[in-house]
This record gives sequence, structure tokens and C-alpha cells, in this order.
Amino acid sequence: MANHASAKKRARQTEKRGERNMARISRMRTFIRKAREAIAATDKTQADAAFKQAMSELHRAVGKGLVKKNTASRRISR
Repeated sequence: MANHASAKKRARQTEKRGERNMARISRMRTFIRKAREAIAATDKTQADAAFKQAMSELHRAVGKGLVKKNTASRRISR
């Protein structure tokens, strides 16, 4: 357990950051899943819209440092 004030603050920041990152990762995965489902349903207009949203969410995750650039590129190309 943290004893110094700075260590306690760092623990609080880490906890908040971890919760925020997990929410962002969950959001990214949800958009990817929706895109895959729309593609499987073979509805072109819905699939295009879902893919654009998923691509945007992946780029946002790269900007936030949640996934690496090459990981996002690989997932988009698939």
C-alpha cells in the first residue's frame, strides 16, 4: 500500500486511467463486432456505415495509445 502522498495520488491516477482505458477498449471491440455482424448480414449500406464507425474507433484508440498503429491497420485491412 502507498505511504507517501505522491504514491497515493499515483495509485488514484492509475486506477482512473485503467477504468477509462477499459471503457475505450470495450467501445472499440463493440464497434468491431457490429461491423463484422453487418458484413455477415450482407447488407451493403449498413456494413459500410458500421465499417466506417469501427475504422474511426480504431484510429481513435491508436491516438489514445490503446493499440499500436500496425494492430489497427491489420484489423482494418481484414
